[in-house]
Amino acid sequence: MATGAVTRTGGLAVGFCGGAVLATAFLSARPPVRPTADVHAEYVKYASGRDTITAYVAYPERRDPAPAVVVIHEIFGLSDFIRQTTEQLAKDGFVAIAPDLLSRRGGTPAATDEARRLIGGLNADTLTLDLDATVAYVKTLKAARGDRVGVIGFCWGGGQSFRYATSSPSLRAFVVCYGPGPDTAAIARIRARGLGVYAEQDARINAGLPDVDAAVRRYRTDYRYTVYPGVGHGFLRAREKPEVADSAWGNVVRFFRESLER
Repeated sequence: MATGAVTRTGGLAVGFCGGAVLATAFLSARPPVRPTADVHAEYVKYASGRDTITAYVAYPERRDPAPAVVVIHEIFGLSDFIRQTTEQLAKDGFVAIAPDLLSRRGGTPAATDEARRLIGGLNADTLTLDLDATVAYVKTLKAARGDRVGVIGFCWGGGQSFRYATSSPSLRAFVVCYGPGPDTAAIARIRARGLGVYAEQDARINAGLPDVDAAVRRYRTDYRYTVYPGVGHGFLRAREKPEVADSAWGNVVRFFRESLER
């Protein structure tokens, strides 16, 4: 059983949600798809109830079906950072899919303030429905192992990753990147292994860690986390200390490999 005890280490690589200091280039609504030699990426659409979800999916180059990871975007919607993270997960050996959870509202807008406003009005039950539809879609892909699905989220999406783990018994693994915890009683329902990535200079989010820690101990939930030193909220996107970001991302990839490849 993982205890959730705070560890202090160096940390990783993909950065995201942050506060006001954000590069505009990372936030554009839909840049051209930029496949690389070892990744094929494309946009797809699939049904969720009576609506249609748009998602960005990236495939690794490997001979056998790969585990899958659902990428939940931050409060800015489906941004360049999220697409780049999706491609990086494919380079790391996973089929990765990032749903635009603003699809029901016309898709991620170009203006980040508008994206924040729209996300603030989303319904939790509808989000669960759309994430369920994303998992169901990825299970239809011949390149993916439908029995090995995990989820990762950043900032707002980190909180959604944690929340989704409380309502998805078939989920194998989840990663929370500086997102808030769910209602502590709901932690008892988690069946997946979990990993948390937090920042030392992020008092708003870290204020909830003692309650999360107590709940995972009480319910014997397999959730461990690290508070990375000298970095702030969104450090995987901001990369103010690249060596910390790279260490943290390496831990995320190892966790998914341990949880999904076996």
